Amino acid sequence: MKHEAQPTFVLVRPQMGENIGGAARAMWNFGLDRMRIVAPRDGWPNQRAVALASGAGRLLDEALISADTPAALEDCTYVFATTARGRDLTKPIYAPERAMEIAAQKIAEGGRVAVLFGPERAGLENDDIARANAIITVPVNPQFFSLNLAQCVLLTAYEWQRAATDIEMSQDGLAGTEWATGAEMDALAGHYEERLDEAGFFFPDHKAPGMKVNLRNLWTRMPLTRADVQMLHGILRQMVRWKNKKGS
Repeated sequence: MKHEAQPTFVLVRPQMGENIGGAARAMWNFGLDRMRIVAPRDGWPNQRAVALASGAGRLLDEALISADTPAALEDCTYVFATTARGRDLTKPIYAPERAMEIAAQKIAEGGRVAVLFGPERAGLENDDIARANAIITVPVNPQFFSLNLAQCVLLTAYEWQRAATDIEMSQDGLAGTEWATGAEMDALAGHYEERLDEAGFFFPDHKAPGMKVNLRNLWTRMPLTRADVQMLHGILRQMVRWKNKKGS
C-alpha cells in the first residue's frame, strides 16, 4: 500500500544497479516507497539492483522510469537537489534535517515534493539543479565530501522519518493553494526562453547556454502558483501582441 504523505526520491542517471538497490533498501527502512529513476546507465530492469534491494524489491517494481529529469518532475510542486559541491546557482541551501522539515510542511499543505539524487561519479549537473527550488547539502568532511548514492538516500530518508512524526496540517492562508507543477514551470520557462531568443536576448552565442540555465534558476526560486504561471504567460503574450501591433 502506497503512503501518500511522503516525498518522491528521484535517482538521476544512476550508474550502478547495486546503488539503486541500496537506495531502495534505505528508503524502505524509513517507510518511503515512492521512487523514480531517470535514464539508468545500464538500462532497466536491472538484476543487480534487485539483488541488493533485498526485501525492498517492490520499490523497484513500482519505480517510475523517465528518460530525463523534466519528465520525472512534471507533477511535482517543490524540488530539492542534493549536492556536496558549491554551485554558481543562487538557491536556498539546507542541511537534510531542515530540508525534510520544509518538505513535511509543504506536503501537509497539499504539495508534491521531490528530492533529486545525482549519479555516483559526478553528481547532478547544473541543468538538473536549475530545476530545483532548493539545495540539500550534507555537512561532511570537506576533504572527503563524496557520499555513496545509497548513503545520501539513507541520510535524507532518516531525516524525513524524524520530520514526518511532527507533521501538522497547515491552517494558514497557503493551505490548499494550487502550486505550479514541474511541467507547468517547464512550459513557462520554455515560453520565455523562446520569446527572448527571438528578441536576441541570449547574446553573445557562447554565453547563451549559461544565461538560459540562470533564467530557469530564477523561475525555480519563486514559489509560483498555477494562477501566477497563467498570469506570467498572459503578460508575455500581450507584450508580443503589442509589439506586433505597434510594428504593423
